[in-house]
Amino acid sequence: MNKKRKIFKWANRIVSYVLFITLLVVASVVLMTKVSGGEPELFGYQLKTVLSGSMEPEIQTGSIIAIKMISETNEFKKGDVITFKADENKLVTHRIVDTTSTKNGVVYTTKGDNNNAEDSSPVLAENVVGEYKGFTVPFLGYFINFAQSPNGSIFLLILPGVLLLGYAGISIWRTLAQLEDAKKTNQANVSGH
Repeated sequence: MNKKRKIFKWANRIVSYVLFITLLVVASVVLMTKVSGGEPELFGYQLKTVLSGSMEPEIQTGSIIAIKMISETNEFKKGDVITFKADENKLVTHRIVDTTSTKNGVVYTTKGDNNNAEDSSPVLAENVVGEYKGFTVPFLGYFINFAQSPNGSIFLLILPGVLLLGYAGISIWRTLAQLEDAKKTNQANVSGH
């Protein structure tokens, strides 16, 4: 019985820590998203959500990728994967297949790994915002998009807290039940003597 109690105690601690850490992580992601006004940034890397399959299989749809924010846009070469402004409201992450120096500066020809043809418009160096360095987490982009929505941020802040409170309630109930069982056992032993 003592071994069961120790195992339960450790399991209780682990679940409590996991729920608490989940609450902190979710709160941090939501807060970073709200403060940055868009995508969260950490150590000079910005997290971006992948919305298409143009770079599959390396980058899956619904993944998040970390791109290194850059200031020097003329340093890229063939084979680098860059994130650039395709228009005012759209960012694209594709691989450079060719670089050309013109009188107006460097121009990159890009292509999605999963696309049959190169992108129709060349990318001006000043439109490059970052470089993909190989860090991706599959499916987490769906979570980030949800966290950025007004309902999602409220839900994701409340859910871990509710789970933590619910688990605390269950733990208290189990402890009270164990105390009641111990009390009944003691009463039975006292009346039995």
